[in-house]
Amino acid sequence: MRTAMITVTAGRHDHLRRQHEGVLAGSERPQLYLVVAMGDPALSGVVAGWSGRPQVVDLPAHGDRLPLARARNVGAEHAIEAGVDLLIFLDVDCIPGPDLVRRYRQTACEVVEPSLLCGPVSYLPPPPPGGYPAQDLQLLADPHPVRPAPTHDQVLRQGDHRLFWSLSFAVRTPVWQRIGGFCERYEGYGGEDTDFGQLAHEAGIELVWVGGASAFHQHHPVQDPPVGHLRDILRNATLFHSRWGWWPMTGWLERFERDGLAYYDTALDRWLAADAG
Repeated sequence: MRTAMITVTAGRHDHLRRQHEGVLAGSERPQLYLVVAMGDPALSGVVAGWSGRPQVVDLPAHGDRLPLARARNVGAEHAIEAGVDLLIFLDVDCIPGPDLVRRYRQTACEVVEPSLLCGPVSYLPPPPPGGYPAQDLQLLADPHPVRPAPTHDQVLRQGDHRLFWSLSFAVRTPVWQRIGGFCERYEGYGGEDTDFGQLAHEAGIELVWVGGASAFHQHHPVQDPPVGHLRDILRNATLFHSRWGWWPMTGWLERFERDGLAYYDTALDRWLAADAG
């Protein structure tokens, strides 16, 4: 089974370098390693001197909203054209565990039903002096508290599609084509991965959690709630509600309301920024 790892990014070159080092250290490497650079023409020069460097696909980005959904679709298109059987998506701020590629490929071979494969993602603290220890990331990791954390050889089936996330997942090419890729009406931050999970559910694709396909999310400053993405989140949440009839990202929406940044307009049945008027 021919595998591709697909990453989308704009900047975050240090995160990509650590991810690349993790790919090279893996027990099994993907046959194709693709990085879709969203409005980041400098990236090709950054990776030029790297051993086993990724193949860079340039995607123009206009305005402040990154085309995350489009970028993932473009990466998949390039991989499929190259004859890949298994698409592995990994966010740029994630370092693959040593068995991530092997466990995704192995599980894709063993699970005969059309499936969306998700590996556990753990969060890392700020890197110590000298960087993260390549062989002992698990010792620093903090697993996500509300998502399954299967043991190394365990496969958990019939997962909740509402818990799908795009940080780390894998899908066979025919299953990707059956789902139809990400909805490109989403722009900027938030909602496109929850939508993809619902598309998979609607298409009858099972969600499977794959132990051993571990990834480690590198530490970087974040806002909680992500105020810098307020308008993207409100826009994308409204789009999601129009497509599926329920609101995603309710924790953030409620925090925005509590902080006086947004409100729910019952007449319009949508969330609006507090300064929209």
